[in-house]
Amino acid sequence: MAISVSTGVDISRAMVETPLTAADWLIIAPVAFPILAGAILLMLRKRVAVQAAAANATLALLLVLTAALLAHVAGAGPQTMTMGRWLPPFGISFSVDLTGALLAAAAAAVAFACGLYATLDVDASRLRYGFFPFLLMMMAGVNGAFLTGDVFNLYVWFEVMLIASFGLIVLGSERQQLDGAIKYAFLNFVATTLFLIATGYVYGAFGTLNMADITRQMAAPPPGAPVATIATLYLVAFAMKAAAFPLNFWLPASYHTPRIVVSALFAGLLTKVGVYALLRVMVMIFAEQRGLLADWIALMAAATMLVGVFGALAQTDIRRLLGFLVVSGIGSMLAGIALASNLGLTGTIVYAVHSMVVMAALYLAAGIVGRRAGTFDLRGLGGHYAASPWFAGGFLLLAFSVAGLPPLSGFWPKLMLVKGAIAGGLSWLAAAILVTGLLTTLAIIRVWGFAFWRGGAEGIRDGAENWKLPPLAGGPAWSAYVSFGALVALSVMIGLSPEPLARYALDAAIGLSAPDAYVGSVFGGAR
Repeated sequence: MAISVSTGVDISRAMVETPLTAADWLIIAPVAFPILAGAILLMLRKRVAVQAAAANATLALLLVLTAALLAHVAGAGPQTMTMGRWLPPFGISFSVDLTGALLAAAAAAVAFACGLYATLDVDASRLRYGFFPFLLMMMAGVNGAFLTGDVFNLYVWFEVMLIASFGLIVLGSERQQLDGAIKYAFLNFVATTLFLIATGYVYGAFGTLNMADITRQMAAPPPGAPVATIATLYLVAFAMKAAAFPLNFWLPASYHTPRIVVSALFAGLLTKVGVYALLRVMVMIFAEQRGLLADWIALMAAATMLVGVFGALAQTDIRRLLGFLVVSGIGSMLAGIALASNLGLTGTIVYAVHSMVVMAALYLAAGIVGRRAGTFDLRGLGGHYAASPWFAGGFLLLAFSVAGLPPLSGFWPKLMLVKGAIAGGLSWLAAAILVTGLLTTLAIIRVWGFAFWRGGAEGIRDGAENWKLPPLAGGPAWSAYVSFGALVALSVMIGLSPEPLARYALDAAIGLSAPDAYVGSVFGGAR
């Protein structure tokens, strides 16, 4: 006979009993919506004609959702939603502050532009084999990483992102794609293994995987907790995923192998997730340990900047050259993490947004150049200025921006990082940033000179009447130019009016350094 026994346990402090508001759903919408849309497109994969339209409508809505989330977080502060009605640390939380919301919105803008470009760049075969479902699943992983409040789920979203990106890089099954995919996957799997080992140590030491709870416990770590080991493992794992020196060689060896729109997505988004993880874990959670490792991080930053830009100077293939510039930019972002001052962190966050936009746009521009000329080799390029002066002008603006020249988007974060390095007593790091900017100018202007200013390919007289670039073929040319032009316009807008982004980034930096509001959103009023 069953007997009902009342234990008298008050669960009101452990379970969520307050109804959700519409704004609360914004926290998980950037993750749930791409998963749902990707699943629907996967079921419709044989209907090639609807893939691009449906996917781009989804990406447009994703941009609206992430912009609304950014506005909500900017006005109301960090927000948390916990799954399964259980309050943290019992339940799995999605916690979003300005850092995560800002990067999610920038990622959505880049993904939408690349989705439009894909209507030209992706053929029917790749559409049938799931290009857009892979893209939407990758966006779910990217946004999940930016918005999760749980260390283990950060690992899960990294895996989702990695699996989807692996699918994108091998679509087409060309020899060089498979070669690049092996290099890309192997190093990322090694980094993921280190990430998982560190996460196991975290759970063993703290008994929780909630980021806010770990941050709270770090005020007085459990006796014997190997916090320095954990922090070092996380630094190595995330630095590998961000393609920092000395484990950066996988990026330029793989990013040039897939379709150019896939390269643009990877360059704009994937390494920034690694930088975000370093900000979240090394600055917010393991702040003291980051201080002990600061000199090593600064050296890593300088080496990454210089190795990247010297690699770019040595390239003749535009795609490989841009891959090395992606690596060099990671070094600039690591400089701000090494400094960990409000100015340095602000510079890192602004640089991350700038790099998302500009590097994706440069890859799209390279795609237009390569498609018209039939090659990505600088020796076979020329005449693009005569063919399209406005396109050449847009590329030149991006070149100035990636080099950090005023008044474009790349200038302001580099200025912040240089000032932060000098204020932190690291003049040599400031010098490395400036030297890198000068060498980047030489590398990217060399591309403009060969591909645009020169009248024809190597061995052809400038202005030769029998040498003319053909129009873009293979799909709607307007989609390529619109996506490229939109990213150029966004970069110019950030450069000419940097105050709104700088203000958001400063508030985000303060929130990482003093995470009371973040922790309060989890434990003081999680919904």
